[in-house]
Amino acid sequence: MVMIVYGKQIVLHLLERHSDLVEEIYLAKEIDTKTFAFIAKNNRRILRTDLKKAQAMARGGNHQGFLAKIIPPLPISLKEIKKYNKVLVLCGITDVGNIGAIFRTAYCLGVEAVVLGLSENFSYEGVIRASVGAMLDIPFCVCKNILDLINEFKNENIYCYGADIMGEDIKNITIQDKWALFLGSEGEGLNKKILSKLDKIVSIRMKGDFNSLNVSVAAGILINRMG
Repeated sequence: MVMIVYGKQIVLHLLERHSDLVEEIYLAKEIDTKTFAFIAKNNRRILRTDLKKAQAMARGGNHQGFLAKIIPPLPISLKEIKKYNKVLVLCGITDVGNIGAIFRTAYCLGVEAVVLGLSENFSYEGVIRASVGAMLDIPFCVCKNILDLINEFKNENIYCYGADIMGEDIKNITIQDKWALFLGSEGEGLNKKILSKLDKIVSIRMKGDFNSLNVSVAAGILINRMG
């Protein structure tokens, strides 16, 4: 199985850091000699294509003339996830843009692994693009049963935090050394069953009139304050 990703920055990032995943490069525009030399030095097949075909390959997305056929990232096992000290768990978050932004933020702020709590398939291509390649830089697994996951974490002495508007202000909490932070879906948040099983519920105190943040923004603030 292969997939197509597109966009100048993501394609160049892949060649710089994950060239082993790249099978072919497609160029739909003329590029400067320096950029072409960088692409060519990776010894990957480079194909010229017209704009119509490139647009079809990108499914109408803004490819900027750069596309790549790559091997999809492989999830790791839950057993491996439990070895990490800082884990982010996304419960039912389905928006590709949000997932990608969270991966990028998580990687930049030192989260060691991500669990995707999904009951359906999602677009790896979209997440890789939205994360500007960060999804390829951080281990992840897919877990359908979040309640069982919490039990697994607790058995490994991983302290489980959940984000909810009714939680305690994150600034007032001493964070455990080994933790997992659970974030709920964009509309519903974490459900009651999940909240009831977690060790601590945390929140971000607001100063304005809004009572909630976009989940990717909230993820960045919470991760940063958890250290």
